[in-house]
Amino acid sequence: MGHHLNYIYDKIDTLSPVHSRKLKKNLEFFDRRYHKLADAFFDKYIPLLQLENKTLDYSINCYLHMVDDVNNETIEFLRTGKYTSSTFNEVNNRVYARPEIMEYYMHGLIMSQFLWRHHYQMFNYFIETLPKYTGQIKNYLEVGVGHGFYLSKALEILDNATAVTAVDISETSIEMAQNFVNDSRVAYKLKNIFDFNNDEKYDFITLGEVLEHMEDPLTLLLKLNELLSDDGTLFFTTPTNAPAIDHIYLFNNIREIQDIVKSAGFRIDSEMSFLSKDVPPEKAGKHKITELYGAFLKKM
Repeated sequence: MGHHLNYIYDKIDTLSPVHSRKLKKNLEFFDRRYHKLADAFFDKYIPLLQLENKTLDYSINCYLHMVDDVNNETIEFLRTGKYTSSTFNEVNNRVYARPEIMEYYMHGLIMSQFLWRHHYQMFNYFIETLPKYTGQIKNYLEVGVGHGFYLSKALEILDNATAVTAVDISETSIEMAQNFVNDSRVAYKLKNIFDFNNDEKYDFITLGEVLEHMEDPLTLLLKLNELLSDDGTLFFTTPTNAPAIDHIYLFNNIREIQDIVKSAGFRIDSEMSFLSKDVPPEKAGKHKITELYGAFLKKM
């Protein structure tokens, strides 16, 4: 294990021994490629922190703050069977419009890419599958760019001539993505995707964990169907049973996600799902364990 990961695990072990034990269960699962990708990521991420007079300790604290949020949200979810927020205005006032919340939340999420097994598995699925579509991609769009991690890897895979656009409603997310990606090929848009002109078409759209933030995810999928070229591809991810401070829409199971995809006029070209805990699928459903679903979609 690289020295950055060693430091992170040791620090979390000191600050939160209970959570550390959960994380260490993943270590036997992670392969050599995981460690190579993690080393490359932290070699890039830590200097960016230093430019902002921040340290890896800062990000670890952000991550543990986010974990505390998730734990608190999970308690309420298991008690009530629903998320604590149900409207965009609620989460906008609670999270998106508050830079101090967005900052620790984004840094916490980016750390989770290499600490949560299901996040790494989905990322690995994306970077393994995207090259199959690159020959058809002249215009690439990422909706909800967040911390910019997926975008950074897409840029390594896409042809240099590909036009790339990244959109987010959060100024904090846009700034973080710009700093992390730092690539002149990307046009960043601080904008609501529903304000995009339908006349412009994209050959590939990435939508990473956005649907659960919507009051009506079908509306967003229909919008992306309009923005997608006739032979284009949409890659999206969304979780079931995943309480968080900014999650609105609850998918109870994978079937509900597949149904809404079909209702939006898409067919599934490829799909995968990963549980957040190493449990049998029947137990996951019964105990409402988070399952992260991802798929590459084509228009019907």
